[in-house]
Amino acid sequence: MLEPPPVVLDIYDTLERAGYDTWCVGGAVRDALLGLPNADWDLATAATPQEVMRLFRRHVKLGVEHGTVGVLDRRNRVHEVTTFRRDVETDGRHAVVKFGASLDEDLARRDFTINAIAYKPRSGEIRDPFGGRADIKSKIVRAVGSPPDRMREDRLRALRAIRFAARFEFDIDPATWSAIVSSVPDLPRLSAERIAQEIEKTMDQVRRPSLAFARWRDSGALRVLIPVLSDVDDQTIGSLDCISQRRKEYRLAALFLTAKGEITLSWRKSLSKWMEALAQAWAALSPEIEPTLAAGKPTPAQIRRWVSRIGRLNTDAFFRIAAARWAVTKAFPPEVVRNLYGRAVRAAFRDPVEVGDLAVDGNDLIAAGIPPGPRIRQILEHLLDLVLADPTRNTREYLLNVLPRPTT
Repeated sequence: MLEPPPVVLDIYDTLERAGYDTWCVGGAVRDALLGLPNADWDLATAATPQEVMRLFRRHVKLGVEHGTVGVLDRRNRVHEVTTFRRDVETDGRHAVVKFGASLDEDLARRDFTINAIAYKPRSGEIRDPFGGRADIKSKIVRAVGSPPDRMREDRLRALRAIRFAARFEFDIDPATWSAIVSSVPDLPRLSAERIAQEIEKTMDQVRRPSLAFARWRDSGALRVLIPVLSDVDDQTIGSLDCISQRRKEYRLAALFLTAKGEITLSWRKSLSKWMEALAQAWAALSPEIEPTLAAGKPTPAQIRRWVSRIGRLNTDAFFRIAAARWAVTKAFPPEVVRNLYGRAVRAAFRDPVEVGDLAVDGNDLIAAGIPPGPRIRQILEHLLDLVLADPTRNTREYLLNVLPRPTT
């Protein structure tokens, strides 16, 4: 149902009473026609940014030079109000706009027909000059007007088209797809931050991310934007669908789990380090874990050693991602995978699996006569290996008793 929230209607009514033609536009209209929830209702209006700011005391300047003012409702939620506009110049990412356009001119500058539909709440009128409703019914993502022109105006549109098609499980219009493929050589003009954001949005919004990243690969976008994923296989792409949308970061780690080379996208440092740690653990351990599972039930000591190398806090992610990969190829029965996951997580949080879990520390070793230096760490790691084999050994008495005796 096309029913904007009351707070949006309040903004709409204020603009209309002041004599400014105003419409609901964008993703909320599209999603409403699809029967999907969307709380972010945007408005397009004949009022200039200065007139909008005069009418609404509580506002923020989101992009006044581009015509957008954020109006705050009584709950301090921001609603974008944008002046009707048309592009007069673009560099492939940012446009110079001119106000005073008509609604149809404003809709003509939008990316895809499904996003170029306007709705007038009180009268119920729908303005759809480019056939967006028909494309929604036909499940098609189609560029407004000339597809090559739309891609040249904003290089990010190629990736957005792929995300929308995957999110709604739509096809991409052949002419639009051809323009996407032709625009690929220019995609490196996008910033690493923008590319990373688009990947995160896909992981967050799309039920089956494989639909998006298969298109990234088939269009050539992966090759030019993320060279370390140039040879990404179907198992990696398919595994993304087996991880819940609620675990966006697990999906990201799954995508880069087998990447060959350095990941150069602009993730926050902690996320990058976490993904790199999982990738390193997978490269080191999967050649051991998979044959062991195929041969039978791994021993408790084997699982503890795997968990120790993976890291306690990374164990859940590692085995969830592994389970997703194995689900694609049906490598192991689901009950075998569930059993391994449960045993690994229990070991991670029940058993001593890290040097810090030992009943002794470096100070104890020094007090026992071991000289300070790198050998302290080596001895602690040796003691951990003994404990991984048998956790009952993790007592102060046992560990101090097996220390190497200092030479005299």
